[in-house]
Amino acid sequence: METKLIRVCSVSDVSPGSGKAFLIGSYKLAVYNVQGEFYASADTCSHAEESLAEGWLEGTNIECPRHGAQFCLKTGEAKTLPATDPIEVFETEVRDGDLYVKLPAKYL
Repeated sequence: METKLIRVCSVSDVSPGSGKAFLIGSYKLAVYNVQGEFYASADTCSHAEESLAEGWLEGTNIECPRHGAQFCLKTGEAKTLPATDPIEVFETEVRDGDLYVKLPAKYL
């Protein structure tokens, strides 16, 4: 699958311990700052149509604000019910203070 490295934001745009949503093309992307490490995932919970960027970080897990399902930001695995399906996660890279995400070309 063809991927492209896309500049999403400045690293200063995402505060430590939080997530932020971005629209890349027509794709809803969430990026998270976990103590200076950056992660990226689909912004939509696999259980309900809710923004994960609005959820709570617990280490490298994100908790959906609607029903409390948790997902691993490293693998996308659904860690707790009510979610059973994983979310997409993407590689990130920091260059010169900017955050880049490797996204499948189909989303661009």
